[in-house]
Amino acid sequence: MNIILFGPPGAGKGTQGDNLKKDFDLFKISSGDLLREEIKKKSAIGIKIKTIVDKGILVSDDIINNLIEIVLSKKSHSNRLIFDGYPRNLSQAKNLDVLMNKYNQKISCALSLKVNKNIIVKRILGRQICSKCGLTFNTFFNPSTKENHNCNTNLLQKRSDDNEGIINKRFATYEKETLPILDYYKDQNLLREIDGMREIPLIYQEIRGIIDTLET
Repeated sequence: MNIILFGPPGAGKGTQGDNLKKDFDLFKISSGDLLREEIKKKSAIGIKIKTIVDKGILVSDDIINNLIEIVLSKKSHSNRLIFDGYPRNLSQAKNLDVLMNKYNQKISCALSLKVNKNIIVKRILGRQICSKCGLTFNTFFNPSTKENHNCNTNLLQKRSDDNEGIINKRFATYEKETLPILDYYKDQNLLREIDGMREIPLIYQEIRGIIDTLET
């Protein structure tokens, strides 16, 4: 199965995607992770991407689409994908349909996490990511402790784009460009909307229930 996760920045897509990846043995495609990997490589395209991201502007469709196709083309990933942060606009959604047909795959469902802006800001400003194990924590909602994190707390880092100015810009961009995609998947009877304001386990319980209906 292939699943798309929607929601504004900080809605919890990454956390829920990690849960699905673990429980259903899936591969998660995060456009953000793909972009950050290029930045880490300090390639020519990575340097260009960093300049764009630091300004709070979305990277061009061509760059994203090419990175997505590289992952999608791998046979080991066939119909075992979670899309987190892609597609972000209607053009990307239509491109994904083309790629799905090209590689003989299909979208099983699109999950939309609904969260208000005030919570989004707090979630992102408090976000910390471990540079060693990759786990994500939050100083407000889910702090790193000895019980849930084995690495040194000195390894916890904030992303360069996690500041309030960029958050506001990204949220506005999401509302303008990404929300129309929900209608696109709704028309295909693939959209499922989820209250993302609840506790993480409750959200995941609902998602699991939806996934279980897809498998039967």
